[in-house]
Amino acid sequence: MIYKTQGTCSQEIHIELKDGVIDSVSFVGGCNGNLKGISALVKGMKPEDAIARLKGIKCGFKPTSCPDQLARALETML
Repeated sequence: MIYKTQGTCSQEIHIELKDGVIDSVSFVGGCNGNLKGISALVKGMKPEDAIARLKGIKCGFKPTSCPDQLARALETML
């Protein structure tokens, strides 16, 4: 799935689920090292668990963040 982000430095998120778990996540744009770290941390997690941990995280004074956008993307996949 390709999810177009809103309100973040990243432009989109590429997500693959396999057998009900997150198989891969990659971001286009944004803070490269941090987003690679988030992608590595959520790999192998159930989408529901990642959503519970990431939803609502803000970036500075922005109402959202790349982790929050990932949670929103995963919600659309369920």
